[in-house]
Amino acid sequence: MKHILMKGNEALAEAAIRAGCRFYSGYPITPQTEILEYMSWRMEEVGGEYVQTESELSGINMLLGAAAAGARVIATSAGPGFTLFQEGISYIVAADLPAVIVDVMRYGNGLGDVGQSQGDYWQLTRGGGHGDYRTIVLAPNSVQENADLAYLAFDLAEKYRHPVLIGSDAAIGQMVEKVELPEMIEHDIDKYDWSIKGCKKGDEQKKITNRSYYMDNYDTYLINKYKEMELNEQRWEAMQIEDADIVIVSYGISSRVCIEAVEAARAQGMKLGLIRPITLWPFPVNAFKDISADCKALMTVEMNILGQMVEDVVLATGNKYPVYSYATVKEVPETGIIIEKAKDILEGKGV
Repeated sequence: MKHILMKGNEALAEAAIRAGCRFYSGYPITPQTEILEYMSWRMEEVGGEYVQTESELSGINMLLGAAAAGARVIATSAGPGFTLFQEGISYIVAADLPAVIVDVMRYGNGLGDVGQSQGDYWQLTRGGGHGDYRTIVLAPNSVQENADLAYLAFDLAEKYRHPVLIGSDAAIGQMVEKVELPEMIEHDIDKYDWSIKGCKKGDEQKKITNRSYYMDNYDTYLINKYKEMELNEQRWEAMQIEDADIVIVSYGISSRVCIEAVEAARAQGMKLGLIRPITLWPFPVNAFKDISADCKALMTVEMNILGQMVEDVVLATGNKYPVYSYATVKEVPETGIIIEKAKDILEGKGV
């Protein structure tokens, strides 16, 4: 198929449709509202169901119901709305149901504002709901990856019978780039024997409920599920880390500038490298095995106040190297400043 120009949010929505998604429930909130708007007419075209709910709370619970019936389902929001999804995500995990849930990140605590940011890393990777759970978190850094990872997310959700999160951001969601859309597939809502289906009078009804109520060794089952995810689903992109003096770790919109920074620094004779996590969880710890023993330090480049990814980098490296953070919060990092921060580290000045 030829490339076409699309906004990131709309490319994600169309990829979900092409992956066989036929149920959407959500509530408008900037900067993800284009997904909801796109679904409002596109879902009708393919015979699916679209519900603009009265709140995110009702939206996530409608999603649970449709997932229990075997449909491919998606809900989308941004920071404040994604927070309201958390209880429902915990219940979807407990019921062993596949679903795709998108957070197009924006700036700030509380209501914050609509500006771009990457402040939801902890909530995405730690789980904001109650109980013991983890979710695969995919982090696109382009319009093309918004489409590709949305398409992939449905397969991963069904592979593990588990919700999969997409951590996009306002810049990726709002930008327009060329994209090659994936093929259209149809999903059979009756494909899985675990899904709720119609039954005749007298037949035993199938119930979707908390698996821990009736499943022996549920704790072991859940732990093994997460171990399998960590073993098989780490995804990343690495760039010239084998001889790098400083390795940058960055994802989403920030990582695009870091790619340019590595190229520019190398042209100046400075050995920068980059690890770009594509899965924020499971965090790609295997990527760090190829870092040179002579590496001086690592530096996360992310758009939040607290350098939220630093802890995961420290854990991934076994605390073998100093880990610094260059956090720009609302502004996309600049190539020149990234290089200057790396020079400061090499000169013992920190960041």
